[in-house]
Amino acid sequence: MSISSALAMVFMGAKGNTASQMVQALSLDKCSGNGGGDVHQGFQSLLSEVNKTGTHYLLKTANRLFAEKTCDLLASFKVSCRKFYESEMEELDFKGDTELSRESVNSDTLLVPVNAIFFKGDWEKQFNKKDTWEMSFKVSKNKETLVQMMFKKSTFKTTYIGEISTVILLLPYAGNELNMISMLPDEHVELSMV
Repeated sequence: MSISSALAMVFMGAKGNTASQMVQALSLDKCSGNGGGDVHQGFQSLLSEVNKTGTHYLLKTANRLFAEKTCDLLASFKVSCRKFYESEMEELDFKGDTELSRESVNSDTLLVPVNAIFFKGDWEKQFNKKDTWEMSFKVSKNKETLVQMMFKKSTFKTTYIGEISTVILLLPYAGNELNMISMLPDEHVELSMV
């Protein structure tokens, strides 16, 4: 959802071949309206639901577009960004003030979409901090790294997906509205394949 909302915001201002490619990349061709206004209204509803208050957790998203100051963006595009994505437009001098872009944006850049997501929640079944140990985590067949691992003896929902040879574990957050989904591939499966 995070990157797709930022790209859908850019899509709102795209035309021609660029718009067609974005429809395909975002799978908007599978949505009703073929990538029309209802897609943006859908994102508006989704972002409103995601950013709602009064929950057992804190989940916030933010979108922003940084545009080259010489780029002539339509006022209606800026209004639509605010309306559908709660996003403001910020004009920067990518061409003249390269220090501001800190070497990550070059002088050919006209628009940079940025998205951030923040989540904070408590586990439904709390982990004891004393039950956290440093253990080896297998990154690939030939590479392991030491990481902090939490342990808890309890009952959790799991399933196995044979097509990708992976166990799925659901770890619920307080209120049982959200879960963290963990995937554990079988020993023979490379992490990159999941």
